[in-house]
Amino acid sequence: MSVQFGRWNIDGLPVDKNYLPKAGEMMAPYGPDGGDAYIKDNVGILYLAFHTTKESRKETQPFVTPSGTVFCWDGRLDNREDLARELCEKVAADASDMEIMAAAYQAWGTRCFARLIGDWALSLWDPRNQALILAKDPIGTRHLYYSFDQMRITWSTILDPLVLLEGKMFALEEEYIAGWLSFFPATHLTPYVGVHAVPPSCFVQLEPGRHTCRKYWDFDLFKRVRYGTDLEYEEHFRSVFAKAVQRRLRSDVPVLAELSGGRDSSSVVCMADTLIACGAAQTPRLDTLSCYDDSEPNWNERPYFTKVEEKRGRTGIHIDVGLALRSDLDLNASPVNHHFMAIPNNGRRISQRIIEGQGLQVYRVVLSGTGGDEVMGGVPAAMPELQDLIARARFRALARQLKLWALQKRKPWFHLLLEAIQGFLPPTLMRAAKTMHPAPWLQSNFVKRNAAALTGYPSRMKAFGPSPSCQGNTQTVNGLRRQLACASLPFEPLYEKRYPYLDRSLLEFMFAVPPEQLVRPSQRRSLMRRALVGIVPDEILNKRGKAVLTRAPRLAISREWTSLTHMTEHMLSSLAGIVDSERFLAALQKARRGEHVATITLARTISIEIWLRDIRARGVVNLGARVKPEFGLQAALQD
Repeated sequence: MSVQFGRWNIDGLPVDKNYLPKAGEMMAPYGPDGGDAYIKDNVGILYLAFHTTKESRKETQPFVTPSGTVFCWDGRLDNREDLARELCEKVAADASDMEIMAAAYQAWGTRCFARLIGDWALSLWDPRNQALILAKDPIGTRHLYYSFDQMRITWSTILDPLVLLEGKMFALEEEYIAGWLSFFPATHLTPYVGVHAVPPSCFVQLEPGRHTCRKYWDFDLFKRVRYGTDLEYEEHFRSVFAKAVQRRLRSDVPVLAELSGGRDSSSVVCMADTLIACGAAQTPRLDTLSCYDDSEPNWNERPYFTKVEEKRGRTGIHIDVGLALRSDLDLNASPVNHHFMAIPNNGRRISQRIIEGQGLQVYRVVLSGTGGDEVMGGVPAAMPELQDLIARARFRALARQLKLWALQKRKPWFHLLLEAIQGFLPPTLMRAAKTMHPAPWLQSNFVKRNAAALTGYPSRMKAFGPSPSCQGNTQTVNGLRRQLACASLPFEPLYEKRYPYLDRSLLEFMFAVPPEQLVRPSQRRSLMRRALVGIVPDEILNKRGKAVLTRAPRLAISREWTSLTHMTEHMLSSLAGIVDSERFLAALQKARRGEHVATITLARTISIEIWLRDIRARGVVNLGARVKPEFGLQAALQD
């Protein structure tokens, strides 16, 4: 997870010698392993390293080829051996990922991007053609931002220098705010008008007077994997899942895995242990991190992550999240005294004091179970199968499956049929049918202007072409891409997060198998649960869905009620035309009484308010009224 920054003065002026060091200071916390710079005429590029593999320690970046092309690479190349064999005349077998990628570009041009499997982001400056290329992996696990005008082009791994060093105030990107309040914004957006993000699976080419963004790869929606028996599907799943985990165990230091007690994180840990035991993993050791809150009666995950610890014969790191959240509240903190909040905080903050006390700085790689619910069939998903049957006009099979799903879900079969048919309707009709509800405390004009973002960028299923289930897979990936795009880089301690469930090969397989393999009326995650018998403890494979926090948000609101009510009297988000403060106060009162409220959106609204106060205090935006910062509740409202 190394970082990079660059500026190209299109007008030909030399790069300001004071500008690059300022950017370097902002990037320094993310690149503790040193780095280098490329400065020539009107182009300046900085690179700061954070090493996680033995190969990356051999890299020298920015990397300049004999032809003069300058590369900056942040990533992990999972198919490095295959590419090195194809490029054996250009690179050695033990070459770094950076060298292999550069050789691939020299051989195949931008067509090479589709062949790079792994998590990565890169910039490429071609002085001969006066062109800059920025690219990201298909899922978007890395960040890469850029801004441009007629005078200059600037790009960076982090938003801080693009925003704080520009010397101007930015307008807020409303669509980003709307998306963040609901199902996350589109991947090309940032909160600042004029600052863009490189979308996943795309490369951006910038030349004087020209700006293009092209997709280089996408999932094959017509690809099918069909076997005659369940056992064949299960064997194939174990193979691709093991490969996905193995790729993310490539590290020359111990790896830390999140272990929540759910099926996703538990399966990653158990598969990793299996690989390590047979010598198929490169990491020297795998440890686990589990969070708990004994004050939350509805969150009883401790027995489940304990089962995994018993199986592996080793206790992991345990953090009392309830204590962490309570100790994080500082209602009188000034926003400018902490690290710059370039984007709204998502509320998942754990006390830094507790993390440092556990000594987690020794870990440079953290495995996450993000994506498991969506990819493995953890989300109730009768619709893909039913919609496939509708599109294929298989009405007899449709009637049979409607009956089975109706019994399982305890809903009339007609309601299920209606819900399946609604997926083929235009998004405007879906909203008219009240299947999507923006938060009631948002201002009506804001809702009208940003209806698509507030409802998750809905799209209709097409009866012809790829099957509806395949179309749904695309929507699933896009949702995960948007979620990753909103994740801040870890900071204090610094680490690289890796996502086994978002492995490209695993996703291709999961999206190619029949939907009834993933979810059956009597069994969610059917394929995963069948395939991992004997690897993951039965108590976890057969447990009910993971518990959710219900008590902590209500207690947090009660504890900070005075500050919250004062906040609603002076809301910057209200002045910005986003929130209706009176309706927001009413929602807080309902949440305080324990009534049903959209807790996630409530927490994100508070985070938006805190973020606005931070960036306004720093002179990044101008929203008019001056408001005192005096609350910090977002740490206690977890989504």
